[in-house]
Amino acid sequence: MPVSPRLLVCALSLLLPLTACIPQQAERDTAAISTPTPPPDLGADATTARLAEPEPVWTAQQVVPNARIVAESSYVVHPGDTLRGVGNRTGAGSEMIAKANDLSPPYALRVGQTLAIPGGRYHLVAEGETGIAIAAAYAVPWRRIVEANGLEEPYVLRRGQRLLLPDAPAGDARSLEQRAAAFRIDIDDVLTGGQPAARDNAPVMAASSRPRPLPSNAPIAQPTAFAGSFAWPLRGTILSRFGPGQSGSRNNGIDIAAPAGTPIRASADGVVAYAGDKVAVFGGLVLINHGSGWVSAYGHASRVDVVRGQKVTKGQVIGLSGDTGYASKPKLHFELRKDRAPVDPLGKLPPA
Repeated sequence: MPVSPRLLVCALSLLLPLTACIPQQAERDTAAISTPTPPPDLGADATTARLAEPEPVWTAQQVVPNARIVAESSYVVHPGDTLRGVGNRTGAGSEMIAKANDLSPPYALRVGQTLAIPGGRYHLVAEGETGIAIAAAYAVPWRRIVEANGLEEPYVLRRGQRLLLPDAPAGDARSLEQRAAAFRIDIDDVLTGGQPAARDNAPVMAASSRPRPLPSNAPIAQPTAFAGSFAWPLRGTILSRFGPGQSGSRNNGIDIAAPAGTPIRASADGVVAYAGDKVAVFGGLVLINHGSGWVSAYGHASRVDVVRGQKVTKGQVIGLSGDTGYASKPKLHFELRKDRAPVDPLGKLPPA
């Protein structure tokens, strides 16, 4: 697939991010996202500019599936104990201990208090690991990990957190390696599981208008407020509209016919949350966070010219259209999402 630059050398284990990569044999989050040195102007001329050799800009943290199985038990609180310390001693997640004992912030413990320790299989989150990388390492859908642990917005993990891992679906007798080889992610996975885990009080990286090396263990700052209206990412005949299709499948966006190599432009100002090709159905894919819960998606790109954490402006060229992923002809798949829920783009775009 001629996606250039080569944003992921290995498979995803997002930001992107979105996130976010999967080693080759288990499709885990191990590889470098790379991008060419950008031309001086990232406008329309950038689409015809000759790109230099790609350089790595973000290497995601590899996830090794070394979860610890913890037996259900009880623990008597000692002087000086904290909820996180009890989790470290028992191997269970402190959040799950709080849930099992109906504890609420600030999670004050009493000496002599008996805590129920919930059993299960727990993964200790390392700095730089993303949620979807952890999910891929254990071949468990990320949404099931979110549900099991009661994770909520903004879904940022912390170093030292212990995640409860659901068992494989009942009746699935495949080995971990077989399930990992078949692991797939979607846009929602990237949006909720693409930020790398960081240590407590770690600085959040500011977005940059140009691609630059980003540490793998640093979450990227996202816009807090939507700064305007949406514009068409490109012009063309609408092939498929939002909603249910004739075959019974549902389109979460619109599909616009466009000759291969047509410039794709950012629909509004924002920060790139993901840029890669590991959401298989869409091939070359860019996700842009616009603030106030708004995200735009651009799929089937033949070339992607932005990287995770890059600040973009409305109308800026972010890649070229193509037929990557599950596309039978060159086109752009375009989505708008508000608080992760798909919204009909035609209701937010100016008249054609």
